[in-house]
Amino acid sequence: MTTEPRGDDTPPSEDWDERAFSFPGELRNVTGARLAAEEFLCALARDAPPGTPECWDDILLVVTELAANAVQYAPGPFGLRMRRTFDGVHVTMHDTSTTRPEPRPFQPSAGGGGIGWHLVHTLSSQVSVVVEDHGKDIHVFLPW
Repeated sequence: MTTEPRGDDTPPSEDWDERAFSFPGELRNVTGARLAAEEFLCALARDAPPGTPECWDDILLVVTELAANAVQYAPGPFGLRMRRTFDGVHVTMHDTSTTRPEPRPFQPSAGGGGIGWHLVHTLSSQVSVVVEDHGKDIHVFLPW
């Protein structure tokens, strides 16, 4: 896990309003993304605790789902950016696929799957996808 360089002189460890992480896209990076998100939330909670404990859990679940989908459906590296907003947290997941995520039906007889994208939409106040030539960004806004 590496932190993207910042454009100013503030060390990343001292500025917790926004953090960015990049991952090579391996299965173990799903856990790395969740741990990075938890580190961000721990620092954020020192100055502004979440409105409810569910806010914390929802953000971690959404980050985990987005990272798992990036590893499963997009070859190569992915990036996670988290930013504090006036009323919540903005999560951006970047991956190398130019295919927009689509909901799939839940099929327990086929080994499960199909609920992640539904969870992301249910737990978030806003979700948008921006597709570009080099991949896509999934923007998710969650309450804090």
